[in-house]
Amino acid sequence: MALVREAHPHAEITWVINPELAPLLRGNPDVNHVHFLRRGEFRGLGVPKSLLTWLTKTREIQPDLALDFQGLRRSAFVAKISGAKQVCGMSNALAGATWFYDRVAQINRRSHPVERYLKLAECAGAMIGESLRCSVPSGDPLPRFDAHPPFVLLHPFARGQDKSLSNAVIEEFCRLLAPTRVVIVGQSHRRVNTLENCVDLTRQTSLLQLVWLIRVARFVVSVESGPMHIAAAVTANLLSIHTRSDPHRIGPYNPDAWVWKHGQLYRVGDLETAKIRKRGRRLRRKDVLSVVELIRPLVPIDPMVA
Repeated sequence: MALVREAHPHAEITWVINPELAPLLRGNPDVNHVHFLRRGEFRGLGVPKSLLTWLTKTREIQPDLALDFQGLRRSAFVAKISGAKQVCGMSNALAGATWFYDRVAQINRRSHPVERYLKLAECAGAMIGESLRCSVPSGDPLPRFDAHPPFVLLHPFARGQDKSLSNAVIEEFCRLLAPTRVVIVGQSHRRVNTLENCVDLTRQTSLLQLVWLIRVARFVVSVESGPMHIAAAVTANLLSIHTRSDPHRIGPYNPDAWVWKHGQLYRVGDLETAKIRKRGRRLRRKDVLSVVELIRPLVPIDPMVA
């Protein structure tokens, strides 16, 4: 969105977003208005009334241009009913979504999502340079949590069970990193047996508190997930763990970050020439040592806890 703002410094920019993700736009200088898409309200007996109210408010936006960064039939429909004079979308949008587009940005389906979004931003007149500006809020500090001594942030949970780290792997991370603190975050209901140096904050942080933890952590280890992409926007001290996914296509968009795939560690900037197996496997307990050896030089041991 920063590129669109730079192309249109005086424009009024409205972002249609799920309320759960709206905190990520706090303090964003490139967005003037936020319009909520409350998907949960469009269920049950009250749907006709709530949907009609939402449609009425959405039609009032009346933008000159609507950009569909999601590429879904729902998002394309929202762009159209906003009353936009012109709707732009991507060529890889789901079948049916392109029916609502006036212009289509031709993108490479195998490229990273960020690169696809840049192509769409060009439809709005954006000029793509060598560096990108990404506005991520500073986050909210957690009460009764001290950023010192230094800690490693571990986000081991994902929606797909085969993408999440096992309890044995989590415990091995804590054991090998001791006495350095390991802070575990995520939204899983799974119970983890924590060691003395492990701080379990599972299901105990808001989105903005998670952002703050990512910013103050000395290193972030995460499975492929939304928090991983947030981390990639604010730090190079990041390792993204991939099982079946292609790290070149959906890994961290940060050339100095790291990825793990099928027992091997790669710098993101080297992925173009790296030979990576398409079929991967889950990270095992025996793999943790190589990850810790990568992290240790970047996370000094506090002499007060050694």
